[in-house]
Amino acid sequence: MAANKVRLELDKREPFAGGGSFGDTGTYERLLGKVHFAIDPDEKKLPSIVDLDLAPRNAEGLVEFSATLDIIKPVDLDKSNRRLFYEFSNRGGRGLASFNYGTGLDMTSLDYAGDGFLMRQGYTLVWSGWQGDLIDRGTNVVADLPFAMENGKHLRGRVRQEFNPMSENILSVGVCAGAERGPDVQPYRVLDRANATLTVRQNETDPRVAIPDSDWELASAEVKDGKVVLTSSDIDLYIKGGFKPGWIYEFIYDTEGSRVMNLGFLGIRDLMSMLRNGDEDDAGNPNPLAGHVDKVYGTGGSLSGRVIREYVYEGWNEDVEGRKVFDAVHTHTGSGRLLMNQRFAQVGRYPRQHEEHSWPSEYYPFTFNAVPDPFTERNEGLWQRPATDPLVIHLHTEGDYWVRHVSPSHTSPLDASDVEIPENARMYHLTGAPHMVRAIDDPDWIGQLTPNAISAIPFRRAVLVMLDKWATDGQAPPKSLLPMTGEGTLVKAEEVLANYPKLSGVNLPKGPSRLPRYDYGPEYETRGIMSVFPPVPIPGEEYPLRVPQIDEDGNSLAGLFYPDIAVPLGTYNGWSLRKEGFGEGEQWMNTGSFVPFARTKAEREANGDSRLSIEERYSSHEAYIAAVKQVCADRMSESLMLQEDADRFIASAEKNNPLDPSVGLEPLIQAGAFRGV
Repeated sequence: MAANKVRLELDKREPFAGGGSFGDTGTYERLLGKVHFAIDPDEKKLPSIVDLDLAPRNAEGLVEFSATLDIIKPVDLDKSNRRLFYEFSNRGGRGLASFNYGTGLDMTSLDYAGDGFLMRQGYTLVWSGWQGDLIDRGTNVVADLPFAMENGKHLRGRVRQEFNPMSENILSVGVCAGAERGPDVQPYRVLDRANATLTVRQNETDPRVAIPDSDWELASAEVKDGKVVLTSSDIDLYIKGGFKPGWIYEFIYDTEGSRVMNLGFLGIRDLMSMLRNGDEDDAGNPNPLAGHVDKVYGTGGSLSGRVIREYVYEGWNEDVEGRKVFDAVHTHTGSGRLLMNQRFAQVGRYPRQHEEHSWPSEYYPFTFNAVPDPFTERNEGLWQRPATDPLVIHLHTEGDYWVRHVSPSHTSPLDASDVEIPENARMYHLTGAPHMVRAIDDPDWIGQLTPNAISAIPFRRAVLVMLDKWATDGQAPPKSLLPMTGEGTLVKAEEVLANYPKLSGVNLPKGPSRLPRYDYGPEYETRGIMSVFPPVPIPGEEYPLRVPQIDEDGNSLAGLFYPDIAVPLGTYNGWSLRKEGFGEGEQWMNTGSFVPFARTKAEREANGDSRLSIEERYSSHEAYIAAVKQVCADRMSESLMLQEDADRFIASAEKNNPLDPSVGLEPLIQAGAFRGV
């Protein structure tokens, strides 16, 4: 038996949501502090942790680390539903308020709790730090992980950074992921300017052009009295004249200090096991949830959805006593894997069509069931331990096909043919929805068209209810709803683009983000050491990608249809193209776009729009409302929508008459109105 130890340090207790009461569950409280770990590096059957052998050990031979711990629980646990709902934090944030249509970040405010959906059901919510490369702001969820040490010194190595500024007048950035938007990631400092290389290119496939040494400095910059003032820094990069918006800057340099990053997964495993099974921690402190956890569920969106897939794939869902940790998980838009269990990891990096394309965060295996890799001798799936693999309901969006390489998650990596979904998994395509929801009035929007603002909240609420019934009563959810190669609803991008309606002022993407295999060096897969900078595509080794086929309106033919697509007011694209001055014509991150229908037949014909106008579709406001009601009734009968959200859709349809020119054509439930994910 491993000698792992878990110690809780919960030093803050306060009322949640101003002490508001939630149905039969009553009031909630928040417990905030840290969890401390001391783990046995020689644990039998321990999943891979790169450089664990180089982690410092205490006098007992254990490796120590700690993490943020945040618990929101009913004051009276006897009124709870005895379910622990754990969010795999996305970049240190907390997103569970979105299940409640909550707003803001202040957990003492009733607005944060929104309609109290999770609380009314009696859930206990838990976050803990797992990501070890975040800057601790005191308000985010972080893990404090040890550095790997060799002969008493930090490891040295080479790293690559990529910057893609989305605003003008950026003079300097920190040398870390997302620095151009305000860094939350600990930077890898630059050891030697002379060994560093800095290049720029407009598009991913363009040749890299070296920036002359005289045009950049290791410094932070600010403007004082009209002059640029530099402060020497080994964690900041300054470029004379500033960064060009939309261009791709690549910075490669020597650094030191690599954390043992995969300890974060071990921390999740041991914490969840203790909260579920223990009366007290290993220091004798009481478990605040003792005796009140029958089921443990996990969720995560985007990055943290990928985290869950990686966590299960690596074998962390079995604790040291062989018990299942998570009974069921819900992944949302996280379709790939993770750049974490390696030396000099950069956890938040992920490939897109324009930005950061060559990062290994979409990496074989892709599917739940084992499917052979055409380029290696491997035959693996993500869910490969039947005794401990959790039930899973996975959601993905229109944008995930165009930007995030989701089709390999349910098609063969050889020929994109359909792959069987296992009995313990469900996958639903949220037809028409974007990966990243941006409000229609987003001031930072750099797309050519209106943002696609369909919110995923109502989908995710229905999924949680289905997940609980599945894990508790064995009541299986409806079958997976996906575009399928064999049904002609999942096809090559050029087929979709050829079918797209000809619309004035609407430009089309060149295609989806591609997924070649890259050479990261001979020790990448065996030791987690990347040594090829920049990585090189392997000739002839590229995975086939497919996207959903569309109808005459430009909307997808298959998947899970909610009112905005089943009773449309326009075309909902999973892609959005950058406007002039920001990498024009390239896809912008994970966002989607919207092209409204013409209101009248005359307007449609004048614009040369082949799509029927709103007046040709809906004879009256009442007819539109009736159609929305029918879709809601259909989805509720399938357990794919909750009554509460059906009421929201219908109320929004009743309030907003699409035939009235003064009414905006927008999603019925959207970011900005009900803040989405």
